[in-house]
Amino acid sequence: MTYRYLPDLHQEAAVQPGGILSRVLHNEGGVRTVIFAFDTGQELTEHTANRPAILQILSGQGRIKLGQDELEARPGTWAYMPAGLVHAIRAESPLTLLLTLLPKEDPA
Repeated sequence: MTYRYLPDLHQEAAVQPGGILSRVLHNEGGVRTVIFAFDTGQELTEHTANRPAILQILSGQGRIKLGQDELEARPGTWAYMPAGLVHAIRAESPLTLLLTLLPKEDPA
């Protein structure tokens, strides 16, 4: 059994001027963890995912859209998004977030 240890997530994704950086940190057992770094004004427009996910803001300020709601995003913000939920994010300052995609839900 192996593990991966990252002593400082902030060093895993530096904000790129005028861009968005994404880097996969983990992809095993149906769980995929991706770190994103957005420069000010950068955004991911409305989209959906076919599996549930957890969003955690690590640094910076922005706005997230979850369904019809537009909400503040700042360090410490945490959100669970079920599969199929329309969502988006816009950085109002350099922003870093951690996205954890969970295993697909079994249709019961």
